[in-house]
Amino acid sequence: MICLITGITGFVGSHLADLLLSEKCEVLGTRRYRSSLENVIHIVDRIKWWESDLTDYTSVEEMLRKTKPDEIYHLAAQSYVPASWTNPHSTLITNVMGTLNIFEAVKNVGIDPKILNCSSAEVYGVVYPDECPIKETNPFRPVNIYSVSKIGQDFLANVYHKSYGLHIVTTRAFTHTGPRRNEVFAFSSFAKQIAEIELGLREPVIYVGNLDSVRTITDVRDMVKAYRLALRYCDAGQVYNIGSNQTYTIREGLNMMLKMTDEKISIKVDPARLRPADTSLQIPDASKFIKKTGWKPEIPVEKTFRDLIDYWKKKLSNPNNDGI
Repeated sequence: MICLITGITGFVGSHLADLLLSEKCEVLGTRRYRSSLENVIHIVDRIKWWESDLTDYTSVEEMLRKTKPDEIYHLAAQSYVPASWTNPHSTLITNVMGTLNIFEAVKNVGIDPKILNCSSAEVYGVVYPDECPIKETNPFRPVNIYSVSKIGQDFLANVYHKSYGLHIVTTRAFTHTGPRRNEVFAFSSFAKQIAEIELGLREPVIYVGNLDSVRTITDVRDMVKAYRLALRYCDAGQVYNIGSNQTYTIREGLNMMLKMTDEKISIKVDPARLRPADTSLQIPDASKFIKKTGWKPEIPVEKTFRDLIDYWKKKLSNPNNDGI
């Protein structure tokens, strides 16, 4: 089984590579010349690398023609919502054109892999209380450029499945976190700040953005298991929500993390961390996916947060240790 992971050097991609390698799959990963290998340094020699910029159609077609993967996990994206406000062109080009190039190259090369189109709960945008939990049929009301880019991905997946018969399964993941998460995301930012305080690297103050948004929280290690199951058991041309059924406000998540430290820490709102518009309700109905696969989250959120804080403490204590 040859499995191609786009975005393998990222947070989710690295955990998916761990899972696929544990199942004895042959793992192929894409990277750009400037990609950091920090998240995959522990498995870098077990991955077959292909240097490819997904926005360059020629390089994507060449890669697929030479590698002929059985499965493609398309995770590569500009995934940080605030960055989509400051770099809207880059977000749309990376997420929409990168996805288009993969689908078009699969069609033109004449291979028939199973493709995971990794979308996002952000496509739903503004959700009203009577629409929760959110079904796959909920209308799109995007409030940021990232949402628009992911809607574009979803529509492309539908077109290439219906028009050309590509085996594409689209997943819309709700909030997930865990070790290796970039510090620009809320819970990882909190974990890093707590770790810095415990190590005496900063004053005992945590800076935050909007703490009132409601989320469900899934561990990344459960999420990548879901992605694996999606290509095994889910129907091509279908869309599936993935997420847990336990809801928390961002504030409640932060308070859980603060209970894991003996430090006396105060909280301050940083205006720079507030978005121009925010999605306040992200509560999924994942019953369609669960019925198909039998998946359920297994890692408690307390362990996720504890592991995330420990990850940052280890990383900050050993800044030159690339084997974290």
